[in-house]
Amino acid sequence: MWVVKIGGSLAADELLPCWLDSLSCYGGGEVVIVPGGGPFAEQVRISQHFWHIDDSTVHVMALLGMEQYGFMMSGIRNDLVPVECEADIFRVLKKAGVPIWLPTFMVTHDEDIEPSWDVTSDSLAAWLARKIGASRLLLVKSVSLGDRKVSAEELSQQGIVDTAFPDYLRQGKFITMIMQQEHYKLIPQMLNCGTTAGAQVVASGTKNLAVRSP
Repeated sequence: MWVVKIGGSLAADELLPCWLDSLSCYGGGEVVIVPGGGPFAEQVRISQHFWHIDDSTVHVMALLGMEQYGFMMSGIRNDLVPVECEADIFRVLKKAGVPIWLPTFMVTHDEDIEPSWDVTSDSLAAWLARKIGASRLLLVKSVSLGDRKVSAEELSQQGIVDTAFPDYLRQGKFITMIMQQEHYKLIPQMLNCGTTAGAQVVASGTKNLAVRSP
């Protein structure tokens, strides 16, 4: 089973439908899509800056922003199924479908997830991948890293993933790759043959999961 996080930078990209088509046609029963935040989360950031809204409220607003992106994707490709809970994820997979995860319900019921901008859709995708026992996590982003191995810490320092991502990645046992928009063409071969594409993200150091302060 794979978790594929579609970055918010693709929200207005002509390749977004290509990704959704590939995942729908070849990922049935195997792929769970996690939406990024994109312009929906960016509006939340703007609102927080303007109104000085507290982090706990903004956390929920950002999760709902991910859900808006998820619903948008299901509107583009209506055989993709929005789901809220773990049981529904497996229900859709069992029927050879492709679920789009709506994170608000599961995330707000886990008090160990810190309500801050340190934990965004990248970390939540890693959290979900560990929770449902995924074998692979693909992060689709508008960035070119080649085919090299790269540390999660390096990516976090460069702002390519969020601050908490390295800690969440250490908790999992899945292969993590960052793929470019153009890599959608490789999805059929990857799913059929188990090949990889893009940059492999590796974790290092000790576990120090970002948690809510007592």
